[in-house]
Amino acid sequence: MTLYGYAYGPYTIFLSISTVGIPLAVSKFVSKYNTLNDYHTSYRTFKMSVMIMFATGILSFLVMFFSADLIAKWTIDEGTKNISIDDVKYVIRMVSFSLIIIPGMAVMRGFFQGNQSMEPTAVSQVIEQIARIVFLLVVVFIIIQLAGGERVTAVGWATFAAFIGGLASWIVLLYYWRSRKRHINENLKRQRKIYQYETKDLLRELISYSGVFVFVGMAIPLFQLVDQFTFNHAMVAIGLADEAEVAYSIFNVQGHKLIILPVTIATGLSLALLPEITSAYNSKDSKRVKLLINQALQIIMFFVLPAVVGIMLLSDEIYGGLFGLQNIDIAGPLLAWYAPSALTLAFFTVTASILQGINEQKFTLISLGIGILTKVLLNSIMIQTFESKGAVISTLIATLIASLLNISRIHKKIPFPVKKLFKLSLLMLIFTAIMTLAVIIVKWIFGLIMDYEEGRIASLFVGVIAALIGGGIYLYLGYASTLFERITGRRIAFVDRLIGRE
Repeated sequence: MTLYGYAYGPYTIFLSISTVGIPLAVSKFVSKYNTLNDYHTSYRTFKMSVMIMFATGILSFLVMFFSADLIAKWTIDEGTKNISIDDVKYVIRMVSFSLIIIPGMAVMRGFFQGNQSMEPTAVSQVIEQIARIVFLLVVVFIIIQLAGGERVTAVGWATFAAFIGGLASWIVLLYYWRSRKRHINENLKRQRKIYQYETKDLLRELISYSGVFVFVGMAIPLFQLVDQFTFNHAMVAIGLADEAEVAYSIFNVQGHKLIILPVTIATGLSLALLPEITSAYNSKDSKRVKLLINQALQIIMFFVLPAVVGIMLLSDEIYGGLFGLQNIDIAGPLLAWYAPSALTLAFFTVTASILQGINEQKFTLISLGIGILTKVLLNSIMIQTFESKGAVISTLIATLIASLLNISRIHKKIPFPVKKLFKLSLLMLIFTAIMTLAVIIVKWIFGLIMDYEEGRIASLFVGVIAALIGGGIYLYLGYASTLFERITGRRIAFVDRLIGRE
């Protein structure tokens, strides 16, 4: 998993650079010009974007492929025992092939979305992941079990699965393209006036939509990249080369996948408010803007805070159940230390988007830059002081600083009522404390019957039951107290009937 993470960190950065936010910009661009019944401009920009994405994709592939040796040397310390520079170089080169096809595919999805057609994107994403995972499992099984090959070879082909997934997605999108081409042609024929915009003007508008927020999409990978280039060296320097390979995987690969789940859910709900924030700001409805900003931040606290505490309380059981009990003495505590980063990462993502909604998006570059600089300056020092958890602590500090800078800037531009946010957050803390007590009691009761260290099934069982009971109590308190309704502005009919609310 560590080797897999070494490949995917740089790949994510290169993918973001190669697309420069254009797929999302195409969606907005096509939607705008279709509304104006200017289908020729939409179609022309789409074709131009596909060619640009193929060009930048091939360029990014070449740069990543031929710089793999340099990236590997920055990543691996000479004192590392189990992973060599050649190993890292190999897996980076294997994943780099995906850059040839993924950017162009993303533009195709953006074009369908701009035409208010979400089905091609949804179906292609599902097929992409199915194809990727099936290929990954089959090829790794063949290499390890049948051919008796090396793990490094298996990891390399596992990363190459991203290319296979992208290829499968392209096939699905081309099927939809063929089936809907007639409708597109009809719109083009129906248009009476054809506007001859300069190509440079269309490009300028397209890039203005993508703007600086390509860097926001790169924020989390950038923090991870700092760890990739410093963690191994710092751990070797304090004589913990063996632990470095295990620890990196725990917090930057497996652990990250766990904490990003509540982040994704909460930010998804918060970012759904972004169009309303933008609309209210442009119509100068300051009261509405303040209400929506508060609501977006409250959603983060309501969903991510209990998830963070839950992961901290059940870190051993969750990690042991999902990934096995090997190295649980390192993994459990490290995951618990990493969990609070979910809150700061969620706040940074949402506040950055709010800044976009109130035309302060350029400030995001400043806050992200300060956050990354903080991470760079602190990382090696913190690792050498606190060992592996030092990297986690430096991420927490850096993302907290970036988030607070964003919140401060938002409050300066739109002085939303912070007092209300604090009052509701205090109520969430009380409910979380009650949830914590329930989880501790459940763990104690199960501890009398079984030991979670008996095996993965026991760990998973204890973790799931404790999470369901603790999470259920928190959600009940949140809903019965009308906190959920005050934050989201919604009630759920069947839940009302269940708990007897009128």
